[in-house]
Amino acid sequence: MDEWIRQAEVWVRQAESWIRQQPPEQIYIAAAVVALTILLLIVASCFKSSKPNTIVLSGLSGSGKTTLFYQLRDGSSHQGTVTSMEENDDTFVLHSEQERKGKVKPVHVVDVPGHARLKPKLDEVLPKAAGVVFVVDAQDFLSSMQAAAEYLYDILTKATVVKKKVPVLIFCNKTDKVTAHSKEFIKKQLEKEINKLRESRNAISSADITDEVQLGVPGEAFSFSQCQNKVVVAEGAGMTGNVSAVEQFIREHVKA
Repeated sequence: MDEWIRQAEVWVRQAESWIRQQPPEQIYIAAAVVALTILLLIVASCFKSSKPNTIVLSGLSGSGKTTLFYQLRDGSSHQGTVTSMEENDDTFVLHSEQERKGKVKPVHVVDVPGHARLKPKLDEVLPKAAGVVFVVDAQDFLSSMQAAAEYLYDILTKATVVKKKVPVLIFCNKTDKVTAHSKEFIKKQLEKEINKLRESRNAISSADITDEVQLGVPGEAFSFSQCQNKVVVAEGAGMTGNVSAVEQFIREHVKA
């Protein structure tokens, strides 16, 4: 230890001697370079730490968002849940990764109730989102198709979603049921409904639209591939724990 201290003292004396031999201008330049480097490192560190890790669970009431939330966190459906009027908001390591070796980054998951009265909460969390999971009831899809398309349209046209290119996963839930519709059918029908909405809303005066970006390509039938952000469709079942598509989506956009 003493030898290391003596060596350090030698290096300090050598550095002091070298500095005294340099013109003042070079010392000022070197100090400025060091200060700028430190500043850039601080900015880079802040940028890295501010990268969003929030996943928003959205969709109509009864689609299975809360069950999905519990499966992701606890690996349990909690014997099914009733329609929630308050959001579930928690930061946790995904249940499927809890026994994984090494450091695993927790995920902040917000389950936003689907009731129309609580939609302002969605506007509050979307700017912080790393990704949005839009949950669709695949079993009861036809009766709720129009309402689901309207809700999804509102998300896809949010300026913050478009500008930040927030990825969206349309999760067709309850596909374990015999009467459930396929993800291909649901995707096609949602695109048709959103196309109708786009045409009707584009006819509204722009003065009546506050925070909305026009979807798709003018003159062409709408498809999710036209969105500026990535929109993918997957299927599963929250009640049975078949949520691997959601977990994969989360880890794609919130790195472990």
